[in-house]
Amino acid sequence: MSLNRTPLNAAHRAAGARMVDFGGWDMPVAYGSQIDEHNAVRRDAGMFDVSHMRALDLAGAGARDFLRVALANNVDKLKDAGKALYSCMLREDGGVLDDLIVYFLREDFFRIVVNASTTDKDVAWLRALLASHAPTLTLTPRDDLAMIAVQGPGARAKFWQAVPGSEAATAGLKPFQGTQAGDLFVARTGYTGEDGFEILTPAARAQSLWDALAAVGVKPCGLGARDTLRLEAGMNLYGQDMDESVTPLVSGLAWTVDLASARDFVGKAALVAHPPQSQLVGLVLLEGGGVLRAHQAVQTPHGGGETTSGTFSPTLGKSIALARVPAAVAPGDMVEVSVRGKPLAAKVVKPPFVRNGKILVQ
Repeated sequence: MSLNRTPLNAAHRAAGARMVDFGGWDMPVAYGSQIDEHNAVRRDAGMFDVSHMRALDLAGAGARDFLRVALANNVDKLKDAGKALYSCMLREDGGVLDDLIVYFLREDFFRIVVNASTTDKDVAWLRALLASHAPTLTLTPRDDLAMIAVQGPGARAKFWQAVPGSEAATAGLKPFQGTQAGDLFVARTGYTGEDGFEILTPAARAQSLWDALAAVGVKPCGLGARDTLRLEAGMNLYGQDMDESVTPLVSGLAWTVDLASARDFVGKAALVAHPPQSQLVGLVLLEGGGVLRAHQAVQTPHGGGETTSGTFSPTLGKSIALARVPAAVAPGDMVEVSVRGKPLAAKVVKPPFVRNGKILVQ
């Protein structure tokens, strides 16, 4: 089966990127040294082709009312134009269909950005829910747009240098806010724990924007660095740290779930009926001899668990992981992780491990 390709596929191949199948997309994992790419984002600026993700435009009167039902987080928090909200969409049993960002643009217009591997499922689920709750609304996948993430302490300044005239429209953006800047939709969001922009651009302009960013010193980065950066930042990856088999309450995402208001949403009843018995925590490996990876058994003073994501952290110089463990486990507890059959000591910490270039755990 042929893989999907982003508008930047030829640019990645011309740059000698190592390409992999990522959720059915032909994507760059690294252009050279993954650690160099990771460090570029932590110290200055790197860019990622995230055009495999999909923007969905929801339009029509009653769009907010529909999202009150569809999302676990409360869209009533979105009061100012451009403001963004992170949320999950849930099954009736509370399992996570996807995690996403929704932007409030007008009362009759919201933009939703969903994960690549779940796009078809998300669109089908949303359209089925629309048919029963708001048949007059339209949901339009924006297949005409590409997406580039520019991340790091120097990212915004380099973006303004690469795109003359963009500073006036975007300098005032607060974190988790987006705006239209000419034919670009620019949001101050990201998946690395650093400042920066995620830019939706017409697909035909993607190559010229990528080249302009490279010309001012923004380093192309692949999925490998994106994964180590997001894990250091304590950010979940759909399909590893949560999926349809678990709820957000056991995935470190309780803060994104509105159970306080009277508003009902798909999956709420199941969450209320089944209080969490486990939780997602951070682990730092205390000794050498292995690297934490997903699906390694964890022994805690309160019972067993399992790592969901793991890697060697270039910033900490140690191996780190996210792990689902019993709810009684607390930061500071010592646990053992089975690494290739050998029990290795690790310390429980509260993510994130790194944010804005600063190490936050001991």
